[in-house]
Amino acid sequence: MSRRVGLFFGSFNPIHVGHLIVANTIIEFEAIDEVWFVVSPQNPFKKQSALAHEFDRIDMVEAAIADHFKMKASDVEFQMPKPSYTADTLAYLIDKHPEIDFKLIIGEDNLSHFPKWKNHEFILNQFGLIVYPRPNAKPSELTKHENVKFVKAPMMDISATFIRDNIKNERSVKYLLTDGVIEIVNAKNLYR
Repeated sequence: MSRRVGLFFGSFNPIHVGHLIVANTIIEFEAIDEVWFVVSPQNPFKKQSALAHEFDRIDMVEAAIADHFKMKASDVEFQMPKPSYTADTLAYLIDKHPEIDFKLIIGEDNLSHFPKWKNHEFILNQFGLIVYPRPNAKPSELTKHENVKFVKAPMMDISATFIRDNIKNERSVKYLLTDGVIEIVNAKNLYR
């Protein structure tokens, strides 16, 4: 049987405990063998301004998941044309790893505008979505699609913007970030 890998795309600016709780829940309950955190150099829907360097963000992901052998950090999009589109990355990954059954992990708040994504039907039909709950998610017609599977994960409302603001204003981010991530933020003076 082929290995099942959930792909969790994001800026991870920085990666926080909400991301880790969702990934761990998916590994525990969804018959997924691994979760790969795919660090996006530039999300086509987000502004570039407050983004830490991609190498710092991949370092933070590696530090955050160092103690979990079923989680991996992926820099696959670093070598791809920017902005990176999920469909292009998925096509590249299945070409490189035909033995892996990839699933795409997205937040419920992304489901309503998923039809605006490049080649969204290819993604839906070829890979399918694992959707985790998010606050303020708008209703979507995709909810009943056979390739959309909802995971019962805790509702996480932790914002990377809130974390960056705390760091900038010298407030504690203990319990929001792992100790390894906090060490990198401090050592590299990120978000200040």
